Amino acid sequence: MAPPMSANSFLAALLQEGLEVVQVGDWRDHNRNSKGPWGPVHGVMIHHTVTKGSKATVDICRKGYAGLPGPLCHGVITKDGKVHLVGYGRANHAGLGDDDVLRAVIAEKTFPADDEANTDGNRHFYGFECENLGDGKDPWPAAQLEAIEKAAAAVCRYHGWNEQSVLGHLEWQPGKVDPRGFTMASMRDRVRVRLGGARPAPGSTQPLPPPKRPVIDLSKLQHAARTNPGMKGTPVTYAGVRTWEAALVDEGLLAKRRLDGHFGTDTVDATSAWQERCGYRGRKPGQPADGIPGLDSAKRLGKKHGFDVK
Repeated sequence: MAPPMSANSFLAALLQEGLEVVQVGDWRDHNRNSKGPWGPVHGVMIHHTVTKGSKATVDICRKGYAGLPGPLCHGVITKDGKVHLVGYGRANHAGLGDDDVLRAVIAEKTFPADDEANTDGNRHFYGFECENLGDGKDPWPAAQLEAIEKAAAAVCRYHGWNEQSVLGHLEWQPGKVDPRGFTMASMRDRVRVRLGGARPAPGSTQPLPPPKRPVIDLSKLQHAARTNPGMKGTPVTYAGVRTWEAALVDEGLLAKRRLDGHFGTDTVDATSAWQERCGYRGRKPGQPADGIPGLDSAKRLGKKHGFDVK
């Protein structure tokens, strides 16, 4: 999880990613914050507008319409690839969605089916509306697709997220179909590459085999828990720590920005909280669990989050 960046930081992040940005009116102070909280933020949501014409599209997204006041997003990405900033803060773009999807975004895992509408998305997502009729026929110009890629990557880069923090409205709220005309999987691939990830092999059409279930070596994990907090910087001494931290993030015990593979004090505290959920306490009455993973609590976390412990 992360607090939202400031409006000026948001603008700077977009510009640094190479986007052409248009600032519309008092966008920094135009929001729906009076109706509920804004943050912590967990990801970037992409929409299509079902509108035609850049000027009309930007105007609607800024002002809203009867029954749904604006802003309807933070940025409008028009067909020419420009990003028009129309609001900042809480915006009417995501609505209610699936809490299981939110947990997957936080953990940067594959999204489950969105079959519930029980969680406030306006609080937790940056939103970009993209000018398109949404009929599956209206084209998506290359400049616009590149701008969507850059805008999503800019936010992810600032927060230290990967491409799994980018989702479409159709992956969040049951019954939604936007964006229509390209797949979110393809857009996440583009974001991954822009953030420095590997490109798929040219001409590769065969699906990759399912990944092997991760295995954590408990002795190495315990050594990291005992030694990492005293080290300078955030060195990664055991790769399995990242798997452990991802599970703690998914449990809501560790901030997403701390998912770095370094078993620091925040990870120790989150592990202690998990041990307490498992019923463990310190050696003395009232003493918290020590935050050094034990076999039983580690296996419980692995069973719940898809890894094994040896």
